Amino acid sequence: MRILLCLVGWCLLWVLCWPLALMALIAAPVVWLLTLPFRLVGIAFDALFALLHGLLMLPARLLGVRPR
Repeated sequence: MRILLCLVGWCLLWVLCWPLALMALIAAPVVWLLTLPFRLVGIAFDALFALLHGLLMLPARLLGVRPR
């Protein structure tokens, strides 16, 4: 559904202002490439926090405490 809305929005932008639509079409992959390192850092931090959570909760799990 989101892709369809983006396509309709882009077609509407093409009708109203085609240079801006072409610029958006060219800029989208560039923006995606620029944000890729930030996404990778976010994935790494999520993994780090999951590891820390597992290490901190290990004594409770060994003692038999069950999460809700």
